[in-house]
Amino acid sequence: MGDENEPGSPTPGRRAPWERPISRVPRSDRDPETPSPPSEQPAPEQRPPADRPEPEQTPPSSSDDQDRRLSVAEVVDRISRIGSNRGRAAGRDDSPTSGADDRAVASSPPPSPPVPPREDPEPPTEVIAPVVDERRTAERPAPEAVGPVAPPTLTRLALSRARKRKRMRVAGRVGVSMVSILALVITGVVWGYLRATDRGFEQVAALDTESTDVVDAPGQYGDETYLIVGTDTRAGASGEIGAGTVADAEGARSDTVMLINIPADRSRVVAVSFPRDLDVERPECEGWDSTTGDYTGEMYPAADGDKLNATYALGGPKCLVKIIQKISGLRIGHFVGIDFAGFESMVDEVGGVDVCSPVPLVDEELGTVLATAGEQRIDGRTALNYVRARKVDAEGTGDYGRIKRQQLFLSSLLRSVLSNRVLFDPGALNGFVTAFTRDTFVENVKTSDLLTLGKSLRGVEAGAVTFLTVPTAGTTDYGNEIPRTDDIKAIFQAIIDDQPLPGEERAPETTPEVAPPVTTEPQVAVDPSLVSVQISNASETSGLAATTADELAAYGFQVVGTGNAETTGAAATVVRYGAGSIADASTVASTIPGAVLEETPTLGGIVEVVLGTDFQGFLTPPTVVGDLLPTFATGVSGASTEVALPSDLTVTNGADESCV
Repeated sequence: MGDENEPGSPTPGRRAPWERPISRVPRSDRDPETPSPPSEQPAPEQRPPADRPEPEQTPPSSSDDQDRRLSVAEVVDRISRIGSNRGRAAGRDDSPTSGADDRAVASSPPPSPPVPPREDPEPPTEVIAPVVDERRTAERPAPEAVGPVAPPTLTRLALSRARKRKRMRVAGRVGVSMVSILALVITGVVWGYLRATDRGFEQVAALDTESTDVVDAPGQYGDETYLIVGTDTRAGASGEIGAGTVADAEGARSDTVMLINIPADRSRVVAVSFPRDLDVERPECEGWDSTTGDYTGEMYPAADGDKLNATYALGGPKCLVKIIQKISGLRIGHFVGIDFAGFESMVDEVGGVDVCSPVPLVDEELGTVLATAGEQRIDGRTALNYVRARKVDAEGTGDYGRIKRQQLFLSSLLRSVLSNRVLFDPGALNGFVTAFTRDTFVENVKTSDLLTLGKSLRGVEAGAVTFLTVPTAGTTDYGNEIPRTDDIKAIFQAIIDDQPLPGEERAPETTPEVAPPVTTEPQVAVDPSLVSVQISNASETSGLAATTADELAAYGFQVVGTGNAETTGAAATVVRYGAGSIADASTVASTIPGAVLEETPTLGGIVEVVLGTDFQGFLTPPTVVGDLLPTFATGVSGASTEVALPSDLTVTNGADESCV
């Protein structure tokens, strides 16, 4: 190699800009566990490579050892020797030769002609065993904490195993990292999906959370009640699919009204349908613009003799919720509105729905809906007409025939959604959810809540889903359906009390016996600010719940609501409480002279005060916090008296696949 003989070569002991420094410590001195040999001790003689002239030797000095540098030529030379002698022991020291080369360069007066490139020697034919470090003697054993083992001391098998272990460790770390990243990505995707679908919902003001028409609000604790409204607007996409035009019917009416209740134990689902022409008392309502989805600010006074669907056209979701809440006594916590286009999209996304009709279905306005009788699968457009048709001569039942078809259709749709065809088909399920969010307007409805609710209903069989219809007694001169008030009240009381319904298929529940009154153990009064109280008025005095709530709030109790009890005329004033809340209830009862305690397991952490006819109309200050409370008569509430439901009640079971 002739780099060291080029003009302008650096002087010995110095480094050119293109040269890399190397360690000044000889190879034999790089083992930190071995003492360095004296610098004056001569190194073993190294045989020069073949065809390479022997350079002039100069005794090494300590200063030379300290300032030694390798030139580029020497680096290349060493690399070539290592490549040609692969398989030899790597522990031999080349420092004498390299040092001689440096000194030869330093001592040569003028530059000499370039040395012709040497030829690589033949590959070795003999296998040299690995060199064992003989410096580790018995007198100086190796330390326990052994550092990285030098490659020459490992066999090929050991090296292979070491590399394999290293690859496994790296692969393990990579695997853990990938799992963590995958979990993060999935979480982010799900969170993003939920946020995206929630943004798809059109929000609307509908709920009346402060209503005094709710019956036994603590008894409904944990229940989920949805008001589902199908509107007949002809605007936008609904008009484009052939549902009619704005000229045919301006604005929007509640074409379908269905109240769905799911009890706290998620043991069943009850859906009650209201006829669109039901005669109702309309409360004072704010005007509603169905085109913009906004309220106008104009107030309309209360009125009698309105049709249910007309109240929606006038006052929108708010007005409708008030009316249904007053009729049912249920606390409506969620509102969902959907138009014709949304209904059609959801049916198409699940691949259609199976229906069965005993006769061909022909409507006076819509024309032929089903050309043939029998079981058949229908798409979204046909399904829309199937649930809308109400002038079918073959049925002769008007709106009730339509309601029955709607209930049978929803039963079939429910079975389709709960089947593997939808739940285990990500595309179909995603399409169904997307269509639902795209074409609905809601309040207090989130995708995550719907998914949670769906999971909680996984154990509910179709037979535990019951569809009922509000009973009526003919029509008025204006065609309004006259409600049978007492029967309607009995239906919703049975729902609130979670009593069995006709045709319902679920495991029978044992009726607990009413325990005789007993005396409570002494309790210690608690801080009123930690007690949540619901007041229900069962007396015959109007407004008593509100005045009592104000007095309890003045004493520091947290009043969560007021309302009417299931029935009026109750003799005794009762303080109800859930498991573990007897001290809370006793603290409340200490303010009500003559109150009786009653344990009601379904109440949770809320205390309910049911005012009876014996209530004297005033309260006393509660017992001081930390003092012993007086004893009260108490007992465990038994099952409510089962109400008699009308014998002609129209019922459809979710498992019903009959062709009617």
